[in-house]
Amino acid sequence: MTLMTRVLSVAALICATTPAVADEFVTATSEEAFEDVTFAVESAIVGRGLVIDSHTHTGDMLERTRADVGSDVVLFDGAEIFLFCSAEVSRKVMEADPTNIRYCPYAITVYQRPGEAVTVGFMLRDEPTMAPVNDLLQGLVADALAG
Repeated sequence: MTLMTRVLSVAALICATTPAVADEFVTATSEEAFEDVTFAVESAIVGRGLVIDSHTHTGDMLERTRADVGSDVVLFDGAEIFLFCSAEVSRKVMEADPTNIRYCPYAITVYQRPGEAVTVGFMLRDEPTMAPVNDLLQGLVADALAG
């Protein structure tokens, strides 16, 4: 068996035994003002005793640099991302599968396209051991949008 045949055989075996994972970006919309929705998301996270590691103002950065990169497209009226972790939930999912560390920190995105409602979204992980994180993110978004 040549080296190339062995490499291809191993690659085929890996592909055959690796489950396909299809993460999904789940969104919900709100007719409330962008600032009110971002405040509600932040409050929902902090209200559960979680610490926000980073609050990015992605929309501001994209607008500020729009002309610098040669674009005239306004992508968002506002776009912010909240990054955070939960010691309890993270420990649970990483004890189930230590490679789940790749998903931490968790993110909830709030954005508004010009002329559209505010959208709140997060990545729903198809990895079965990530179910507790999916539940946490769904609960936080539900809390924030319940107002």
